[in-house]
Amino acid sequence: MDAASTAWILAATMGVSLMVPGLALFYGGMVGARSILNVVMMTFGAVAVTAFVWTLFGYSAVFGNSYGGAGLLGDVTAHLGLGNLIAEDPNATLPPALVAVFQALFAAITVAIICGAVVDRVRFGSWLVFCAVWVTLVYLPIAHWVFAFDSADGSLLGGWIANELGAIDFAGGTAVHINSGIAALAIILVLGRRLGWPRQPRPNNVPFTALGGGILWFGWFGFNGGSALAAGNSASVVLLTTFNAACAAMLGWLAVERIMDKHATTLGGVSGVVAGLVAITPACGAVSPLGALAIGLLAGVVCAFAIRLKYRLGYDDSLDVVGVHLVGGVLGTLLIGFFADPDAPNGAAGLFYGGGFSVLGIQAVAVVAVLAYSFAVTWVIAKVIDLTLGLRLSREVETEGVDVRVHGEQAYDLDGHVHAPAADLATREHEVVASAEAALATDGPAPARD
Repeated sequence: MDAASTAWILAATMGVSLMVPGLALFYGGMVGARSILNVVMMTFGAVAVTAFVWTLFGYSAVFGNSYGGAGLLGDVTAHLGLGNLIAEDPNATLPPALVAVFQALFAAITVAIICGAVVDRVRFGSWLVFCAVWVTLVYLPIAHWVFAFDSADGSLLGGWIANELGAIDFAGGTAVHINSGIAALAIILVLGRRLGWPRQPRPNNVPFTALGGGILWFGWFGFNGGSALAAGNSASVVLLTTFNAACAAMLGWLAVERIMDKHATTLGGVSGVVAGLVAITPACGAVSPLGALAIGLLAGVVCAFAIRLKYRLGYDDSLDVVGVHLVGGVLGTLLIGFFADPDAPNGAAGLFYGGGFSVLGIQAVAVVAVLAYSFAVTWVIAKVIDLTLGLRLSREVETEGVDVRVHGEQAYDLDGHVHAPAADLATREHEVVASAEAALATDGPAPARD
């Protein structure tokens, strides 16, 4: 075992786990006051469902030996239940169980991202079913394509994008962000627009969104840096490029807002940070620090314009998952073809470094493949669930508020009243009546009734 690398991946895993509450706060602050708890539950619910799928057969489907060497799906029977990962392997550099939980969080975050596109109008139970089916039929095959590399001795065959095609995706631009972004668009088209769209409730808590964005930024260092799977130069370079891209994207987004709307908003600044993090995810091990600044700046500008297109194109993406994750993921993956620096950990040369168009062409094939597969299968999944279980909330629930009607609670005391439990009210009522009866028996004045 490499003790230093094990310690680093342990820390990175804990960082990625913080992305779950970070995403919940980031999304939750942007919705109306009557929907924040539903967003939190959809985020955490997606993670909980993914854990079952991943443990039962998901890890096997991603990292098991590819069926027939085709690079399409791993052997789902290779690690059923993950029981064969808990014994110490003297030949492993990292504990297999650690790699399993690190990658489980990637799967969980990917499906949780999608919920931001459909808040305020999807049934909670149907959402959990969607998560289980989507992870199984969409995420697992694509993750195998992208993350499963052939073993050095050739005994284990991985996915076709990582090996036959040779596309660069250091931490999941295709498998995570393009995948979740295009899946969000597919389920949006099945669900339809929210009631009253494009007019919607104002964000209930922008500081929550800023806090969530900051937590996501922290976790992203583990997400990208941990993907090096070792403590060393590669992880260090990735942290630097990740930091640069996030900062540059924030400035790019704010510049667009200032020019177009005459304001540089907090919501825009935090959204810019996330756009930069999305775009640098596939490229963080392939570009120089200056290349990361360029990618981040372009992502901030392009994504800021992209979220405005939903009003012209007429699709209701509640929290701009398509405009940030899909557009940012595609942009970052393709820009590797221009900015890839041979001195970076991936060792590839892009167009600006004398590498020609070959890297760009390879990246484009990977992008198109993920877009086509994820959109088609997600649309079918959403349509089947809609026709059977029902995917859309009723008009009454959408109107009255999801938190109270679906979860039986509310995030804020909006009416300013103290709501005592029913048992306490009954006890108080009995005490008042007994006091009044005692006063009447002694011809005294009766106390005022509460």
